[in-house]
Amino acid sequence: MSFLRDADRSPAQTLPLIDLAGLLQGDPQARVAVAQNIGRACRDTGFFYIHNHGIDASLQRAVFDQTKQLFDLPDEAKRALDKATSPANRGYEALRGQRLEPGAPADLKEGFYLGRELAQDDPRVLAGRFNHGANQWPMLPAFRPAMERYQAAMTALAERLMAALALSLALPEDYFAGFCNEAMATLRLLHYPPPATAAPGEKGCGAHTDFGGLTLLLQDDNPGLQVWDHSAEIWVDAPPLPGTYVVNLGDMIARWTNDRYRSTLHRVVNLSGHERYSVPFFYGGNPDHLVSCIPTCLEPGEAPRYPSVTVEAHYREMYRRTYA
Repeated sequence: MSFLRDADRSPAQTLPLIDLAGLLQGDPQARVAVAQNIGRACRDTGFFYIHNHGIDASLQRAVFDQTKQLFDLPDEAKRALDKATSPANRGYEALRGQRLEPGAPADLKEGFYLGRELAQDDPRVLAGRFNHGANQWPMLPAFRPAMERYQAAMTALAERLMAALALSLALPEDYFAGFCNEAMATLRLLHYPPPATAAPGEKGCGAHTDFGGLTLLLQDDNPGLQVWDHSAEIWVDAPPLPGTYVVNLGDMIARWTNDRYRSTLHRVVNLSGHERYSVPFFYGGNPDHLVSCIPTCLEPGEAPRYPSVTVEAHYREMYRRTYA
């Protein structure tokens, strides 16, 4: 594990950069070494960069190209795909459609939600399960193939990271297999206009923690992501680094580990002067999986801080809070 340094910043104000090459190999000791680095980052910051992750750069470029084409569509075409019309929360979200920071102005971003494609006659869809259903696809011929390939690749990467989290907690590598089985995952395409369009107090994305399991963020070349440094009590930039993802833990992992692992505040302030695009992949897990405090995260005599909850119940509550 190495660290990103800046002449004006102390080591406490940096995010770790973790090489995943050992995680993708068959050598168990190499996987444990990577997992230990991930564990330190999870305890210290809840945020880290990864490289040598195995996601093809050409696929990433295709995703960004299609993302830009989507948001360049006329407003009428985008609003025809409004997520409000989707029982599965899929589709377009207009500027200021979400407020992630309580008491702050709505977020100055537009987005597009995608998930696992399920037919209308799928039993989970017929039962009205949360976030289960069909996507809304724009009239862009290369859009769906690129996004479906990317979702599959990111799901596989997230599963590897969950195995590493298990090792980092002194658990069997397959401890989270049930969580990963038929997992919910959301691919979210985001566009942040330049700050000239912002009203006083508006941010691209207000300060918040993520809802679920893992977030893997693909950034374009424009900075904007800022992470709260607990020890220094300042916002720290997490600039784009070629060939990397920014990974962070969501509230579910913090809950699962009795807050041993951090779900850290972060926000987006687009001061680049340019249109900014980013693509977070939210790995949420099996909706029926019960999240109860992991035994290795309890000291003798310590009680769990949170009651047990299913993944689906947790997500329903988080959506209720930010879209109320």
